[in-house]
Amino acid sequence: MIYGNINVADFIPKDHQGDVSSILQSIIDTNPNRTLYFPDGEYLLDRPILTPAHPEKSVDLQLSNYAVIRASEAYSSDEAMIRLGATHPANDIETVGSTYSLTGGILDGRGKAKGVSIDGGRETVIKQVSIKNTVVGIHIKHGANNGSSDADITNVNIVGNGTKDAIGVLVEGFDNTFTNMRIANIYQGVVIHSAGNILRNIHPLFTLNFDDFEGSCGFYDDRGTNWYNVCYSDNFCYGYRENNDIHSMYNSCYCMWYSPKGACHTAFKADGIFRSIVTDFKIGFKEGQTNNVILSVGKEGGPGIFERIIAPLHLISDKTHETYLREGMFNKVKDLF
Repeated sequence: MIYGNINVADFIPKDHQGDVSSILQSIIDTNPNRTLYFPDGEYLLDRPILTPAHPEKSVDLQLSNYAVIRASEAYSSDEAMIRLGATHPANDIETVGSTYSLTGGILDGRGKAKGVSIDGGRETVIKQVSIKNTVVGIHIKHGANNGSSDADITNVNIVGNGTKDAIGVLVEGFDNTFTNMRIANIYQGVVIHSAGNILRNIHPLFTLNFDDFEGSCGFYDDRGTNWYNVCYSDNFCYGYRENNDIHSMYNSCYCMWYSPKGACHTAFKADGIFRSIVTDFKIGFKEGQTNNVILSVGKEGGPGIFERIIAPLHLISDKTHETYLREGMFNKVKDLF
């Protein structure tokens, strides 16, 4: 027993093989307001494990560096392997126990499962977790606070299952923060269907077969009123893409391609009019690619602004972005390549 924690290995028979989801669920249900510690080892799940959102019943999951929670061959659920705040719903940040988290270890979806979801509660924390072989790495559902989930996700690495369905982070709840994340082997890096989110140092990387390149996207914003700072889209068809007529703020972001494959490389695409503010934006287009676009818009005439762009001008094949450059010495595209 680890002092102050419940060691889940103490509840698993030494000769046990296979699924431990029922055992783990029982430990969660019978140890409210305790930290559940997972020592090094493999924990197979046939079905998801659910934690309570109510602060009087909540638990904290802590995995050692080499503790692996893995979907079993029999896993068939459409839900994530770990569902935080999925039982005993509550909207309470005052009661002791309201803040709970998932920390450390490895989640392995075996190519078929989603990694972790936040289903309810508020101010949930996911940190220092490595998520592998998943359809969706992290899924934040609509939160308990009028849709706000208020979650904090930091220092998480995600590797998808390498299919066109693979998404690194899927966000439906409002008002979350994401910091220091690396995401690979996915078709879409971050997909946001909510507002009030802050993203800093998020780096999705396209590593799939280029036969499926068209339509891939580093960041897709479906709602607007989100903030992106020092985010890095790496080798996707679209670096940053917005749904019709929304607006968000992008500062000191980067977009690059290491391969000339694909019909067109587009740094920023607005499906409707362009309304966002993009400042200090750097673009690394690849030599040998004939179609390199800084900005693509679905409709002309938007009030959006580009300020201080650094890009290789000799590689640009479209000048739509020039409409949205303000007059002045600081608001032109700089060719420093």
